[in-house]
Amino acid sequence: MRTYEVRTYGCQMNVHDSERLRGLLEDAGYVRAPEGDEADVVVFNTCAVRENADNKLYGNLGHLAPVKARKPGMQIAVGGCLAQKDKATITRKAPWVDVVFGTHNIGSLPALLERSRVEQESQVEILEALEVFPSTLPTRRESPYSAWVSVSVGCNNTCTFCIVPALRGREKDRRPGEILAEVEALVAEGVLEVTLLGQNVNSYGVEFGDRYAFSKLLRACGTIDGLERVRFTSPHPRDFTADVIEAMAETPNVMHSLHMPLQSGSDAVLKAMRRSYRRDRYLRIIEDVRAAMPDAAITTDIIVGFPGETEEDFQGTLDVVRHARFAGAFTFQYSKRPGTPAESMDNQVPREVVQERYERLVALQDDLAWDENKKLVGRSVEVLVAEGEGRKDASTHRLSGRGADNRLVHFAVPDGVEAPRPGDMATVEITYAAPHHLVADVFGAVRRTRAGDAWQRLQDEPAQAPGVMLGMPTVGAKPFEAAVGGCQVG
Repeated sequence: MRTYEVRTYGCQMNVHDSERLRGLLEDAGYVRAPEGDEADVVVFNTCAVRENADNKLYGNLGHLAPVKARKPGMQIAVGGCLAQKDKATITRKAPWVDVVFGTHNIGSLPALLERSRVEQESQVEILEALEVFPSTLPTRRESPYSAWVSVSVGCNNTCTFCIVPALRGREKDRRPGEILAEVEALVAEGVLEVTLLGQNVNSYGVEFGDRYAFSKLLRACGTIDGLERVRFTSPHPRDFTADVIEAMAETPNVMHSLHMPLQSGSDAVLKAMRRSYRRDRYLRIIEDVRAAMPDAAITTDIIVGFPGETEEDFQGTLDVVRHARFAGAFTFQYSKRPGTPAESMDNQVPREVVQERYERLVALQDDLAWDENKKLVGRSVEVLVAEGEGRKDASTHRLSGRGADNRLVHFAVPDGVEAPRPGDMATVEITYAAPHHLVADVFGAVRRTRAGDAWQRLQDEPAQAPGVMLGMPTVGAKPFEAAVGGCQVG
């Protein structure tokens, strides 16, 4: 039986796509390679947005070349955004690669691997438009208690620093009834938490002409029995509307955590980025969210050193960060991306200036996040226990998970108390705050859950492939008009 390994780079969309790649391979008869073993098939799911993506890929391919030379029958496949961008360039630079496939045809991977094996030559298949929505494909989910659910793929924005629309295509929306059917099927399997996923989730509905579709979807998720936590990522400030804030505030299982990309606090830079909102509009959204949900934890994305950014522009970013008091921020130094308008813009900021500004931003954000986290000391929080969240758990003798606001919590379990399982809920009291996590050394109680039971079953039956869903789930499928109260789009 042939084994496989999938290596993932990039965003949450890529992580979710890799779950589908694993599902496809297992549906075709492959089994996951044991940790440390050399797999018969290695699949790279690539990113073209992160810095040095090309170098990282070709470096890893170079390391695999001698492995493949000594392992007859081994195959290497490259997919994802970088494959969509580079196409046949990959097999020219690394002729030992067997398969190259794009973002629009991940379902072709098993057939391309077989064709390459039979014909003994590389197969390159890059489609320019989506033919089958990826959520109809088999999926091997990594977690029995938390799941990604795609609401859309692609993006209609034209941000000058971003190549995603060229690689993922224009936005394609799933029908709401299909999304809700998938969520219901996941909950039936034990999942407690779903994250609704899209390049721009709150423009969901643009394809079928309903500007309130996303808020209706959030409210519909609130009617699903057994679904305890709903999150979404990522929205765009341009499309973020009052009805979404109301749905978040009024739907009990929609978490008061929001990731709202800022990118810059300078109107001039936002204009150059084609971000279609300005700092005042952004800050009004933050104010409206906090007015409706005072406990909301808001995180963001910020780019430092975009072409033409002056010290005054950068000070504008620092000013917005001070006003917004983000719970966390993903901060990036601008770097050129081939194929984007920003690549050829004048006034590229010197690297040393970008680095110095970046360090100032990170220091400020860490201080503010630390201050916000300190306010939680002494409070009780309910944590969804998770696997892999705490890298030092073994040495600190703690477990880890996320609170309702998505903050990371490391907590201790007293001697004599049965430890919660991943997927269970633990109520703990925060005793210490750091900029990027919380510590709870006062333990309250454990609530054992269906999700913890699902995790336990996987430990008891390790041969069983966890979370593989073949095709579009139909359990509990219902028309969207029944789910969200009269919207005739389902």
